[in-house]
Amino acid sequence: MLVVCWQWIPGHAGGTTVDVRLRRARPRWEVTALHPASPGGAVRSLPAAAREVLAERRITLPPAAAADVRAGHIHESVLRALLRLAGTYRMDVSVIRSGHPLDVFGTDRPSDHPRGRAFDVWRIDGHRVVDPATPRRLVETFMRDAAAAGSYNVGGPVLLTGGGAGQFFSDATHHDHVHAGFTG
Repeated sequence: MLVVCWQWIPGHAGGTTVDVRLRRARPRWEVTALHPASPGGAVRSLPAAAREVLAERRITLPPAAAADVRAGHIHESVLRALLRLAGTYRMDVSVIRSGHPLDVFGTDRPSDHPRGRAFDVWRIDGHRVVDPATPRRLVETFMRDAAAAGSYNVGGPVLLTGGGAGQFFSDATHHDHVHAGFTG
C-alpha cells in the first residue's frame, strides 16, 4: 500500500510517501516493511516543463512527488503529459517516482515509477477514482486522454479496448487510481 503523509508545522508544510508492505495475519494485518520516499535535493535549474508542473494549479502533487519534480528526476514525457491533461482536468497525483515500489506489484518486472516515467492519479475533477459515484465516463475519458498524451500503458479500474497492443489494463491494484506509464 502507498501511503501519502502530510505534515504541517508552523511555517512549513511537507511530508512524504511510504511504500508500506503488509502481510495478512490474524487478528489483523501486519506491517512487514516500510520504504519511505527518497526524492533527493532540488536542482538549481529545472526544465521549463518541470517549473510549469510545479506552478500548475490544476495539478495537486503530494510532497514526495513535488520533490521528485524539483530534484529533476521526472522524464520530460511525464511532465508534458501532466500539463496536457491539466488543460482538461483537475488532477490529484498520488505518486510519481519516490515511494513507489521498484517492481510492478506482484511481479519481478521493473516499474516505470522509480525511473521517473510514470504517474498515478487518485482524483479527477474532484471525484475519487475509487468512489462508485464517480462517473465511469470521466475515468474512461481520462484514461484515453492519458494514452493520447503519450502513455504506452494506462491502467485503472476499467479495462478499455482499443489503443496499441496492451496499452490499457485493469487489475485489483489499479481499482483506486489511474496509472500512466511512459517509455521515455
